[in-house]
Amino acid sequence: MVTEQWQFLLEKRMEIIAGVDEVGRGPLAGPVMAAAVVLPEDHTIEGLRDSKKLSKLKREKLFPIIQEQALGIGIGKVGVKTIDKINIREATLKAMQIALGNLPIRPDKALIDGHPLKNQIIPNEGIMGGDDLIDAIKAASIIAKVTRDKIMSDYGRIFPEYRFEKNNGYGTVFHMNALNEFRATPIHRRSFNPVNKNMPTLTWLSEQKRIGWMGEKLAALYLKGKGLEILEMNRNCPPHGEIDIIAKNGNEIVFIEVKTAFKTNPDSLDEKVDEQKLTKISHAIHQYQKETEQIDDFRIDCVSVILQKKKPIIKHFEGILLD
Repeated sequence: MVTEQWQFLLEKRMEIIAGVDEVGRGPLAGPVMAAAVVLPEDHTIEGLRDSKKLSKLKREKLFPIIQEQALGIGIGKVGVKTIDKINIREATLKAMQIALGNLPIRPDKALIDGHPLKNQIIPNEGIMGGDDLIDAIKAASIIAKVTRDKIMSDYGRIFPEYRFEKNNGYGTVFHMNALNEFRATPIHRRSFNPVNKNMPTLTWLSEQKRIGWMGEKLAALYLKGKGLEILEMNRNCPPHGEIDIIAKNGNEIVFIEVKTAFKTNPDSLDEKVDEQKLTKISHAIHQYQKETEQIDDFRIDCVSVILQKKKPIIKHFEGILLD
């Protein structure tokens, strides 16, 4: 959609220049992100700097201001599978290209923090230290950083053992210790050291009694991919037991029971959610509602996960009925 400001620039035939920056090259986990931002020459945004030189609070305050005043914003995201396939450098360039492509209209020129983009239709120029020199690049740095931090915070709810909401996937001491104890997750970059030395095997998961644990993580990622917002994992509701996953789908709260096994029929796993189990789940839900004062509509789902050497088999059964 072309905004009135874009239309004004087009009618006046003024040069449209986008600033582009990336974030997330160094972490052991999570995607690499890029943003492309076009700012008006007369913008009134104060305090723009390289996102790395701003506090989290300052970045988050600037984020909506940039959104409000920018003539256009494009976001580029490249996930861990692609990072591992083409390497982080190429993935970073790809994220920048995607960001430029996601602008509402094609700019005349792009200013890239660092080196220029090769094989790019849009004319571009690399500016070393551009995130300290060019306002549009500074803004792009902030947009990319805040966007990625939000993604990692969401992953933090699925993998609280790693504190991704704190370290954003970077190799902190806590993260390295968690990697050693719990091994790598599906959002870790397998091509990075020491991730590739800490991959969980089925034998290891079985020996560590973490089959169910891994199944719950895979189920949560699957649900997130379907658009559900993961609110909480492994909510303890004494004396009624634990709710594996609590998620939100629109205005509806979804309580998910996860069943995990090796090489079996996924359709048979939901049969393990018998009347006795449903009664326990129902009591746990009522306890959760009492503690949180949740009054939203809710449903109960079941997710079955079959672990195998290749890709796991995951099936989602929606709307289990309570008698």
